[in-house]
Amino acid sequence: MAVMNEGWELLTVRGLSATDERAEEFTGTFVIHRVGSAEPVESVSIRVKRTILAELHDNLGRLLARSTGFQRRK
Repeated sequence: MAVMNEGWELLTVRGLSATDERAEEFTGTFVIHRVGSAEPVESVSIRVKRTILAELHDNLGRLLARSTGFQRRK
């Protein structure tokens, strides 16, 4: 059986929000596009736990800090 090697490009995250500042879960939409496809973008509803957002914050912060040419927002 052939292995499908699909790739997706994350274009943006829309409307990531919670019901209050202590919420443990957030909802939003990923706008994605299949790499190499002429098909239009797709919107996917997501739910994300606070712990995952904290992990992303740490990992992306380290990645961007090491990237050349990246300047922190003030």
